[in-house]
Amino acid sequence: MKKRLVSTGKILKPKINNLKLTKEVLVTDENKKKIKMHSVVERPLTLFLNEQEIVTMMTICDYPKYLGIGYLLNQNMIKKNDKITSVDYDEEISTVVVRTKIKTNYEEKLKKKTLTSGCAQGTVFGDMMEGLEGLKLPTSPLRISWLYDLSSKINRTPSLYLAAGAIHGTVLCQENKALVYMEDVGRHNAVDKIAGWMDSHNVSGSDKILYTTGRLTSEM
Repeated sequence: MKKRLVSTGKILKPKINNLKLTKEVLVTDENKKKIKMHSVVERPLTLFLNEQEIVTMMTICDYPKYLGIGYLLNQNMIKKNDKITSVDYDEEISTVVVRTKIKTNYEEKLKKKTLTSGCAQGTVFGDMMEGLEGLKLPTSPLRISWLYDLSSKINRTPSLYLAAGAIHGTVLCQENKALVYMEDVGRHNAVDKIAGWMDSHNVSGSDKILYTTGRLTSEM
C-alpha cells in the first residue's frame, strides 16, 4: 500500500495538560532560597512483540502505543511484508503489546546489542546498524524560509519543555507546517513515537522534514 501525503492545519501537540507527565518539586536556587518548580516524570515501559518481551524503556509514557510501534519499526523487527493486527497498552502494569500477522522470534537478534551515542545510552539490536550502509535520503526541495518559519512556530508551541525543561523535542514537518510534535527525556523515544504515528496513519516521509533538538546520532 502506498503511503499518502499529509497536509493539515492541525498539529499533534505535547500533552501539556496531562498532570501525570510532570510533578512539582521543591528545590534550592542559587540564592539558597526554596522554590517550587515542575519536573518531567520518567517511567519504565515494557514492550512485547507478540509473546516475546523485547525491552523496557524509560519514557514519559504520553504516547505509549506510537512509541512501541515506532521502536519495533526502527529496530527492523516489523518487516515491510508484515501487518500489525493489534496494539494494546496496559497502564496499570505499564506494558505495550504489539501483535503482528506473521509469527516473530528475535531471540538471537536480542543477544547482539549495540550501545548507541544517544543521550540516554540507547540500545539497538542485531543487524539494525548494518542496514544504514549505503542508505540515501530522497532528494527534495528545502527552503531556508521554511526553517525560519518552523523554528518560530515550534518555539511558541506550548510544550513540556516550556513548562518543566529537561526534555527533548522532535517535530515532523511538511514545508513550513508542523504536523506532529513529540517530546521525551530520550530524544530517540521522540523519534520512535513519530515513526509510530506515521505508520499508524499511513503517512509518507518522502516530503517531510524531521526537526529535532540536540545531536542527531546515527541510529536516529
